[in-house]
Amino acid sequence: MADVTVPLPQGSGGKRNGNAANQGTASAAHRQPWSNARRTFAALDLGTNNCRLLIARPAENDGFTIIDAFSRIVRLGEGLAGSGRISDAAIERAMSALSVCADKLVRRGVHLSRAVATEACRRAENGQDFVDRVYRETGIALDIIDAGEEARLAVAGCHALLEPGDGPALIFDIGGGSTELVRVERGEDEPRIVAWRSVPWGVVSLSEVEPHDAPDREGRLAAYDRMRERFAEAITDFVSPETIAEPFSLRLLGTSGTVTTLASVHLGLNVYDRRAVDGLRVPSDSLRAISASLAGQTVAERARVACIGNERADLVVAGCAILDAILDIWPAPRVGIADRGIREGILRALIASSAR
Repeated sequence: MADVTVPLPQGSGGKRNGNAANQGTASAAHRQPWSNARRTFAALDLGTNNCRLLIARPAENDGFTIIDAFSRIVRLGEGLAGSGRISDAAIERAMSALSVCADKLVRRGVHLSRAVATEACRRAENGQDFVDRVYRETGIALDIIDAGEEARLAVAGCHALLEPGDGPALIFDIGGGSTELVRVERGEDEPRIVAWRSVPWGVVSLSEVEPHDAPDREGRLAAYDRMRERFAEAITDFVSPETIAEPFSLRLLGTSGTVTTLASVHLGLNVYDRRAVDGLRVPSDSLRAISASLAGQTVAERARVACIGNERADLVVAGCAILDAILDIWPAPRVGIADRGIREGILRALIASSAR
């Protein structure tokens, strides 16, 4: 892949955990008087729906240059809502993806890395057993992080794209098994977190409790309304009335496959282009209109939409319902789009810690 340089805001957040696959390399690096710029860092985020890896080196502009990346939909949380367990099929999909990640960590000579797992592993009764197997078979030490740290890492990774201004701001991350919402206000080097909430509804979990594949359009729209209402119930009291007294001063930034997918549809892209999407600001009305249109379509119809395809066709509607509910309580005129989040937050913390 082509190298991509990402600005690295000042400050640090999160905790450091040298990945077991690279602890020897990390220890040796700390004993050598090497320049931090020569070191290679990696961040792995195993979510309820996706497995994502970034490998990067520090850049001269206080950012980092991505030298390798990997992303695969593994649907780790598929069936979790009903069984309470990660299924054998989901485990095998995840193991296949993580084996690819482990190979990349070795080939790139990673100095320090951190791998985290989120909602699926938090909720599953066999989550720790799965993490233990990952370590035995790949050497990757997954850290099951709590919802609070997940929210902080997401903010650390994407806040640089928050629209300038002094008005109230909300950053949200629609995941596979949960959605994190973080209210922030202006800080010295980065936004200060005022309040946050993790809601146990993401595109996978919400889709499983509210099936939306009815044969008729009316049935599909009714299911969409139920998904929207279910999520709204969990966030109704998250925002006080005085916060939204002046809606046009509100700022909103989203990081997830849902918002990047909808932004791609808004732009009419035939093929996903991160450079066109990351940092884009889309009118909220446009996102609502796209969501309403997708909600009325069949899975097959959505699969034919560019940048949705078969992998997202059955889950994107749940993400639309979540976004709609967020816009109801936070009626910002625009939504900022971030194709960055937890992994970038991890990289930022690792690089800052290593430099110190």
